[in-house]
Amino acid sequence: MADIDLTPSAAARVAAIATKQGKPAILRLSVEGGGCSGFQYRFGLAEAVEPEDMAVERDGVTLVVDDVSIDLVRGSAVDFVSDLGGQAFKVTNPNATAGCGCGTSFSV
Repeated sequence: MADIDLTPSAAARVAAIATKQGKPAILRLSVEGGGCSGFQYRFGLAEAVEPEDMAVERDGVTLVVDDVSIDLVRGSAVDFVSDLGGQAFKVTNPNATAGCGCGTSFSV
């Protein structure tokens, strides 16, 4: 099993955002303390892959996770979903024991 996966839908969305902003197609996922369940996901475009990053590529887009956060998201998939609540990146995390209604916070 890969450490983490980026779905085709998420890769396409990152590529579109990066092109619009004139930045490299590198999505950084990090985990921070906080949120209603203990940890929260943070997404942002990165300028480069850092030496300590774990990186995966799909369709010309790179997903990077720092060496501390990877232990909390190992085995996860990053997707981009559109539903009645709007559009957002979503992490399907097999390590999470609880989540919240907003989908951006979890506990392990």
